[in-house]
Amino acid sequence: MNLDIQPALLRRQFYLRSPRTVSAARGFTRDTLHAWGVTSREDDMLLCVSELAANALLHGAPPGRGYLLRLLRTEHLVHVEVHDSGGGQPTLRHPDRDGGRGLLLVEVVADLWGVSERRPGKVVWCEFRTSLADMHSWGRRAHVPGSDDHELRPARDRGDRVGRDGR
Repeated sequence: MNLDIQPALLRRQFYLRSPRTVSAARGFTRDTLHAWGVTSREDDMLLCVSELAANALLHGAPPGRGYLLRLLRTEHLVHVEVHDSGGGQPTLRHPDRDGGRGLLLVEVVADLWGVSERRPGKVVWCEFRTSLADMHSWGRRAHVPGSDDHELRPARDRGDRVGRDGR
Protein backbone atom coordinates (compact mmCIF):
# COMPACT_ATOMS: atom_id res chain seq x y z
CA MET A 1 0.00 0.00 0.00
CA ASN A 2 1.40 3.37 -0.99
CA LEU A 3 0.16 6.27 1.17
CA ASP A 4 1.11 9.91 0.87
CA ILE A 5 1.73 10.57 4.57
CA GLN A 6 1.80 14.25 5.46
CA PRO A 7 2.28 15.93 8.81
CA ALA A 8 -0.49 17.91 10.40
CA LEU A 9 -0.64 21.59 9.48
CA LEU A 10 0.12 23.97 12.36
CA ARG A 11 -0.07 27.75 12.71
CA ARG A 12 0.27 29.81 15.85
CA GLN A 13 0.28 33.45 16.83
CA PHE A 14 1.01 35.20 20.14
CA TYR A 15 -1.10 38.20 21.17
CA LEU A 16 -0.39 40.77 23.86
CA ARG A 17 -3.13 41.50 26.37
CA SER A 18 -5.38 43.95 24.51
CA PRO A 19 -9.07 43.87 23.56
CA ARG A 20 -8.09 44.55 19.92
CA THR A 21 -6.41 41.17 19.71
CA VAL A 22 -9.72 39.28 19.64
CA SER A 23 -10.41 40.69 16.18
CA ALA A 24 -6.82 40.01 15.13
CA ALA A 25 -7.10 36.38 16.33
CA ARG A 26 -10.30 35.98 14.32
CA GLY A 27 -8.61 37.40 11.21
CA PHE A 28 -5.58 35.12 11.68
CA THR A 29 -7.92 32.14 11.98
CA ARG A 30 -9.93 33.14 8.89
CA ASP A 31 -6.74 33.56 6.83
CA THR A 32 -5.40 30.22 8.07
CA LEU A 33 -8.62 28.35 7.29
CA HIS A 34 -8.67 29.83 3.77
CA ALA A 35 -5.01 28.91 3.22
CA TRP A 36 -5.80 25.36 4.33
CA GLY A 37 -8.87 25.11 2.09
CA VAL A 38 -11.22 24.66 5.05
CA THR A 39 -14.56 26.21 4.14
CA SER A 40 -17.05 24.23 6.20
CA ARG A 41 -17.84 25.46 9.71
CA GLU A 42 -15.73 28.59 9.34
CA ASP A 43 -18.26 30.73 11.23
CA ASP A 44 -18.38 28.20 14.09
CA MET A 45 -14.59 28.20 14.38
CA LEU A 46 -14.38 31.99 14.26
CA LEU A 47 -17.01 32.29 16.99
CA CYS A 48 -15.12 29.88 19.23
CA VAL A 49 -11.78 31.63 18.63
CA SER A 50 -13.43 34.92 19.60
CA GLU A 51 -14.90 33.46 22.78
CA LEU A 52 -11.71 31.65 23.86
CA ALA A 53 -9.55 34.72 23.13
CA ALA A 54 -11.95 36.98 25.05
CA ASN A 55 -11.92 34.54 27.98
CA ALA A 56 -8.11 34.50 27.96
CA LEU A 57 -8.10 38.30 28.14
CA LEU A 58 -10.74 38.53 30.86
CA HIS A 59 -9.75 35.58 33.03
CA GLY A 60 -6.38 34.20 31.97
CA ALA A 61 -3.75 36.65 30.76
CA PRO A 62 -2.37 38.72 33.66
CA PRO A 63 -1.39 42.36 32.98
CA GLY A 64 1.79 42.54 30.93
CA ARG A 65 1.28 39.09 29.44
CA GLY A 66 -0.69 37.69 26.54
CA TYR A 67 -2.08 34.50 25.06
CA LEU A 68 -1.13 32.08 22.30
CA LEU A 69 -3.58 30.95 19.62
CA ARG A 70 -2.63 27.61 18.08
CA LEU A 71 -4.46 26.05 15.11
CA LEU A 72 -3.85 22.46 14.01
CA ARG A 73 -5.37 20.79 10.98
CA THR A 74 -5.39 17.08 10.37
CA GLU A 75 -7.26 15.23 7.66
CA HIS A 76 -10.58 15.14 9.51
CA LEU A 77 -10.53 18.03 11.95
CA VAL A 78 -9.37 21.45 13.00
CA HIS A 79 -8.09 21.75 16.57
CA VAL A 80 -8.08 25.22 18.19
CA GLU A 81 -6.12 26.04 21.36
CA VAL A 82 -5.78 29.21 23.41
CA HIS A 83 -2.89 29.13 25.90
CA ASP A 84 -2.71 31.63 28.76
CA SER A 85 -0.62 31.96 31.90
CA GLY A 86 -3.44 32.72 34.32
CA GLY A 87 -4.66 30.47 37.08
CA GLY A 88 -8.07 28.97 37.56
CA GLN A 89 -10.11 26.36 35.79
CA PRO A 90 -12.71 27.50 33.24
CA THR A 91 -16.17 26.17 33.99
CA LEU A 92 -19.58 26.39 32.43
CA ARG A 93 -21.86 28.73 34.29
CA HIS A 94 -25.33 30.07 33.92
CA PRO A 95 -25.26 33.26 31.88
CA ASP A 96 -26.32 36.50 33.48
CA ARG A 97 -26.43 40.05 32.18
CA ASP A 98 -22.69 40.42 32.82
CA GLY A 99 -21.59 37.41 30.80
CA GLY A 100 -21.11 33.68 31.16
CA ARG A 101 -22.04 32.77 27.61
CA GLY A 102 -18.58 32.11 26.11
CA LEU A 103 -18.00 28.50 27.09
CA LEU A 104 -21.68 27.69 26.63
CA LEU A 105 -21.36 28.82 23.00
CA VAL A 106 -18.17 26.77 22.59
CA GLU A 107 -19.91 23.72 24.04
CA VAL A 108 -22.86 24.05 21.68
CA VAL A 109 -20.86 24.83 18.52
CA ALA A 110 -17.70 22.68 18.83
CA ASP A 111 -17.62 18.90 18.53
CA LEU A 112 -15.32 18.59 21.56
CA TRP A 113 -13.77 21.02 23.98
CA GLY A 114 -11.67 20.80 27.09
CA VAL A 115 -8.97 22.23 29.32
CA SER A 116 -5.37 21.08 29.70
CA GLU A 117 -2.84 22.18 32.26
CA ARG A 118 0.33 24.04 31.42
CA ARG A 119 2.87 25.69 33.68
CA PRO A 120 1.98 28.42 34.24
CA GLY A 121 -1.65 28.54 33.26
CA LYS A 122 -3.88 26.42 31.06
CA VAL A 123 -4.89 25.57 27.52
CA VAL A 124 -8.56 25.80 26.57
CA TRP A 125 -9.19 23.95 23.32
CA CYS A 126 -11.95 22.85 20.98
CA GLU A 127 -12.23 20.66 17.90
CA PHE A 128 -14.28 20.69 14.73
CA ARG A 129 -14.77 17.78 12.35
CA THR A 130 -14.43 19.03 8.80
CA SER A 131 -16.60 18.21 5.80
CA LEU A 132 -15.92 15.82 2.95
CA ALA A 133 -15.17 18.81 0.68
CA ASP A 134 -12.46 19.99 3.10
CA MET A 135 -10.98 16.48 3.17
CA HIS A 136 -10.67 16.52 -0.62
CA SER A 137 -8.66 19.73 -0.39
CA TRP A 138 -6.41 17.95 2.09
CA GLY A 139 -5.76 15.01 -0.23
CA ARG A 140 -5.03 11.46 0.84
CA ARG A 141 -3.10 11.85 4.06
CA ALA A 142 -2.66 9.90 7.25
CA HIS A 143 -4.56 10.90 10.36
CA VAL A 144 -2.34 12.43 13.04
CA PRO A 145 -3.78 11.62 16.47
CA GLY A 146 -4.08 14.37 19.06
CA SER A 147 -2.69 14.41 22.55
CA ASP A 148 -4.30 12.08 25.10
CA ASP A 149 -3.68 14.39 28.07
CA HIS A 150 -6.78 16.51 27.46
CA GLU A 151 -9.83 16.34 29.64
CA LEU A 152 -12.44 15.53 26.99
CA ARG A 153 -15.84 17.14 27.18
CA PRO A 154 -18.20 16.06 24.44
CA ALA A 155 -20.34 18.85 23.12
CA ARG A 156 -23.93 18.68 24.26
CA ASP A 157 -26.55 16.93 22.12
CA ARG A 158 -24.14 15.87 19.37
CA GLY A 159 -24.77 12.15 18.77
CA ASP A 160 -25.82 11.50 15.19
CA ARG A 161 -27.79 14.72 14.89
CA VAL A 162 -27.57 16.53 11.58
CA GLY A 163 -27.56 20.29 11.97
CA ARG A 164 -28.78 23.06 9.74
CA ASP A 165 -25.78 22.84 7.43
CA GLY A 166 -25.47 19.05 7.21
CA ARG A 167 -22.96 18.43 9.97
